[in-house]
Amino acid sequence: MRFSQRVVVITGGAKGIGAGCAKVFAKEGAFVAILDRDISSALQTANSLGENHLAVLCDVGDEQQIASSIADVVDRYGKIDCLINNAGIHPPDTPIHRMPPKDALEVLRINFLSTYSMCYHTLEHLKKTKGTIINVSSMTAVLGQRNSTAYAASKGAQLSFTKSLALECAPFGIRVNAILPSNVDTPLMRQWASSLSDPQAALERIAALQPIGRMADIDEMGRVCLFLATEDSSFITGQGLHVDGGASLDY
Repeated sequence: MRFSQRVVVITGGAKGIGAGCAKVFAKEGAFVAILDRDISSALQTANSLGENHLAVLCDVGDEQQIASSIADVVDRYGKIDCLINNAGIHPPDTPIHRMPPKDALEVLRINFLSTYSMCYHTLEHLKKTKGTIINVSSMTAVLGQRNSTAYAASKGAQLSFTKSLALECAPFGIRVNAILPSNVDTPLMRQWASSLSDPQAALERIAALQPIGRMADIDEMGRVCLFLATEDSSFITGQGLHVDGGASLDY
């Protein structure tokens, strides 16, 4: 019970990596608050975790909804111990000449500005608990990705923000870190594969990009986030942890 009686807020927690985090933290005794624009799936995930967990309707692209959601969490539990900024989008492969600035701005708004806004509205609560912030970035933040300039830029912004905020928050006892996953077996990944002529071959090709020969599962991402949220990582802050099965070594 490594997170017993502590409160974790997870954006995009209804499915994928966010749901993996929710499952792992709940198993370790946390009160889990899932913020998601898909409230039906959020409720389903929250209910699957057991009692005393919370699902809140929140489109992280809307700052007013973020502020209201954080207020709901604090009203329910009285505190926040950990914030996991997981919600995000990844547009299909699109070269820059086919992605006008307004579309790139939307990617930045969802992937980066939401992280900034969540931290802005949660920080005072985290000061009281000497809590932690974990930003779910991507290995593209440091390696780039062909035909994904806006996405990679948004994830790079998350990583730079992580380092800067860690410096700012250190005097308050708040640690800020990021994880940089490669390919994770999520519903979104399966949906992408199903749109192709040979879904199984596509998934096998993606799995082979990791030297260990497979994609990550969502629980593995959750366990890494738990590590960064607990005293096991008490001397780690401002870092982007590659959780990529070695993919960045052979990129």
